[in-house]
Amino acid sequence: MQAVNIAVRKRIDEFDKAYSRFRADSLVTRMSKETGIFELPPDAKEMMDLYYDLYKKTGGLVTPLIGNVLVDAGYDAEYSLKQKKDLVAPEKWEDVLDYQFPNLTMKKAALLDFGAAGKGYLVDIVSRVIEDHGVTAYCVDAGGDMVHRNSAKLRVGLEDPEDTGKVIGVCELGDESMCGSAGNRRVWKNFTHIIDPHTLVSPKEVSAVWVVAKKAIVADALTTCLFFVRPEVMAGYDFEYVIMHRNRSVERSQGFEGEVFGGDWKIAN
Repeated sequence: MQAVNIAVRKRIDEFDKAYSRFRADSLVTRMSKETGIFELPPDAKEMMDLYYDLYKKTGGLVTPLIGNVLVDAGYDAEYSLKQKKDLVAPEKWEDVLDYQFPNLTMKKAALLDFGAAGKGYLVDIVSRVIEDHGVTAYCVDAGGDMVHRNSAKLRVGLEDPEDTGKVIGVCELGDESMCGSAGNRRVWKNFTHIIDPHTLVSPKEVSAVWVVAKKAIVADALTTCLFFVRPEVMAGYDFEYVIMHRNRSVERSQGFEGEVFGGDWKIAN
């Protein structure tokens, strides 16, 4: 197992050095200061292709160009959670980025943020490293983003964002991935870690989202999308979901395996 641990740590550091906006030595940080053509790592294609598709499907609501907005709002490398300046809406993808894998041309310097799908993608990558070492039954849990590979189902609690000591339901997770997102962990002023690039405030009508999909990168990305758009907008993807709204009503997809507890919950299938 030591060899697996070493390989996993090494792979995480490689990913972090490429895509983290919190590291001064990352590729993303360099792109925020320079224009020109940058050669992307081999693993970038799956993530960049996904981001471009999400950008189009959500009408620009999910965009990697949200990085500067997050920093100015206070979600910066120091986690200051203090707004630095008036926020400015990010520019359009086509005005800043020219993506032709393996090259990404920065027409203008901009801080990219891959928080919508990056952690889920890293969970997928770590899973591949584990499987490359001959491990076939495992669970990778990255604090809300997880991959489960086992014939036996895993019961996963859905944390109540208004009371983290309770759960509002349970997911019966099979040989698949699950990601969850809520605004209760990082919240300050009018912001959470999710900010609408059009209104420059955080969505308030949705309190929490859980998504189950085959790949964690898809589950992670769609948890962000469902703060902005209805599930049917993302119909091109194969996923199940639970959405908790601010009024404490809950809706879930018909194929979601698990239960949402009763009481004061309004359940819409």
